[in-house]
Amino acid sequence: MHAQLLIIGAGPGGYETALLAARRGMETVIIEAGAVGGTCLNAGCIPTKALCRSAEIAEELAKAGQFGFSVAGWNLDFAAVMQRKKEVVCQLREGVETLLRNPKIHLVRGKARFADSRTVEVDGESYSADNIIIATGSEPAMLPIPGNDLPGVLTSAGLLDIAEIPSRLCVIGAGVIGLELASVFAAFGSTVTVVEYAKEVLPRFDTDIAKRLRQALGKRGIEIATQAEVTGITGNDGALTVTYVRKGKECTVEADKVLMAVGRRPNLGALNLDDICVAYTKRGITVDSDMRTNVPHIYAIGDINGINMLAHVATAQGVRALDAICGKEDNRMRMDVVPSAVFTMPEAATVGLTEDDCRERGIDFTVSKSFFRANGKAVCMGETDGLCKIVSDAGGRLLGCHLLGAHSADIVQEAAALITAGATVADLRRTIHAHPTLSEVLHAAAE
Repeated sequence: MHAQLLIIGAGPGGYETALLAARRGMETVIIEAGAVGGTCLNAGCIPTKALCRSAEIAEELAKAGQFGFSVAGWNLDFAAVMQRKKEVVCQLREGVETLLRNPKIHLVRGKARFADSRTVEVDGESYSADNIIIATGSEPAMLPIPGNDLPGVLTSAGLLDIAEIPSRLCVIGAGVIGLELASVFAAFGSTVTVVEYAKEVLPRFDTDIAKRLRQALGKRGIEIATQAEVTGITGNDGALTVTYVRKGKECTVEADKVLMAVGRRPNLGALNLDDICVAYTKRGITVDSDMRTNVPHIYAIGDINGINMLAHVATAQGVRALDAICGKEDNRMRMDVVPSAVFTMPEAATVGLTEDDCRERGIDFTVSKSFFRANGKAVCMGETDGLCKIVSDAGGRLLGCHLLGAHSADIVQEAAALITAGATVADLRRTIHAHPTLSEVLHAAAE
């Protein structure tokens, strides 16, 4: 079978690109070895957010007395929580499968292998195309330490499928995945310890936001050890011991489950890239600004190129690649303005440049701040723990926005739109915001 476009991988980048290609009238083949929706829908973003919502409700019930309600004696039905998570994933996956039942799209189930640079084989069948997009995603990374293969040492996918809440959970890695699941299981009643190698949690976030989030999680009983190097894991009669070195001192953490959340690595082993001479490094497939590899008709989008491992980045890169294939040169999507969120309690979000970014680039900048405790809606919600921080250049142009607080993931989108449009602090100040709303923290920072 020959098509105009062939896509390997039906995660967010792959299936969204296939749908857009179909809308443009292109005959498209999309190949998927697992469930459509990829890691994000089946074992990442979506199931995690379903658990985050259950954890939020657990937290609300725990503090219901502050709002005049008595809910003493409530119990968490963890089996029901996990069933709801499963139903959410199934509903969305079925939606994707329905969308892919498009006369312009041919969905192929199975593992793809390149026969040559224009032909892919799946279970003995050959599929060729004028252009090929690789979107095979990533897999969890594991620390190369003794004991990383013990029963009870889990990746995020494994933890999302456990049957019982662990009494003690040790999370190795204080990035987005680690902190989200630490926050969730702390709300469910686990005693949680987080061990992080870097100086601060969320190493790529604004340092003020990261520090305040660490403090907020600490107040909720989550113990966090930074600047800690994990050296090994041992097991004894079902219990696990994580050993780490911090400031020259050897320390241990006892746990029933250990979450290995030390990042993800491109799924390079899924394809025989050497056979077709596609260039790559251990960080991912090498691409240009149009997501084109060194083989001109082959593109790579999403986690597989290692540029920015976020689902919405994969989708945006798919648009960029398809535009290049179609000869569209008017794509003004700002690939350097990418909002990112952490669904902890409270939430954190970021877009654009941080103070450290500006210093490294020699940019003269100004920082403006506001606090959730001064926001009327936040006070009404009982969610006063938070900060909004705006970074602008000497001319007042918005460069970055960094938030910690309720619904930060939603608020940051306004900042992303303003930064993309080249707006200034004065433009933000002139924009009327509804009252009382949490988004007023942006306006307050501009003031």
